[in-house]
Amino acid sequence: MSPATLPAPAPSRPQSRPWLWQAQSLVSNYLPLLLMALLASGTWWLVKNTPLLDGPTETPPPRHVPDYRMSRFEIQRIGADGRLRVQIAGDELRHYPDTDTVEIDHARVRAIAPDGSLAIAEARRAISNGDGSDMQLMGDVRLRRLPPGSGENAPAQLEVRGEFLQALSQSEILRSHLPVSIRQGSTTLNAQNFEYRHLTGQVSFTGKAQGQIATKAAK
Repeated sequence: MSPATLPAPAPSRPQSRPWLWQAQSLVSNYLPLLLMALLASGTWWLVKNTPLLDGPTETPPPRHVPDYRMSRFEIQRIGADGRLRVQIAGDELRHYPDTDTVEIDHARVRAIAPDGSLAIAEARRAISNGDGSDMQLMGDVRLRRLPPGSGENAPAQLEVRGEFLQALSQSEILRSHLPVSIRQGSTTLNAQNFEYRHLTGQVSFTGKAQGQIATKAAK
């Protein structure tokens, strides 16, 4: 009598990780370049130190009116290798001497990483302090990370949308107290607020958050 053959055990289905953990991993993997794109706005100190036309020898008391403006401007920062690293453009730039702040209408920041990846940040308005260590994007904020060698109209590897985004260069923090939507491919995370600390790689959310994680169909 031949020995009985037992049926092969059914393959176990891999356990999916919690969607929130996956969402935090998604953000921590891709936000550093976006953060660097915003922090690159420190180039604005060049505008602050741009020589102005000779004026009166006596300095009037500061008022909250711009001491100079730039219309349809574009500022570029070139790396040591001669390649373009950061480009900042907008409809109008205004510098206020009493608060030492810079305001930009329809701001657009482009940052190119050493590997050729492109990060683009756009907003209806941007405000930065004099040294660029605190920059705030407001109104229809959109950040995109594009793969190396792709055009600006290519599908984004990561996209962040919201009405407010703040970048602090000294502490390397990117945060928003207003709702944001973070998308990678067909994976989306909607959060009431978020904070990303680049030095520790920590991503935190508070309040209600919803995520949709796309999974590959099992073969």
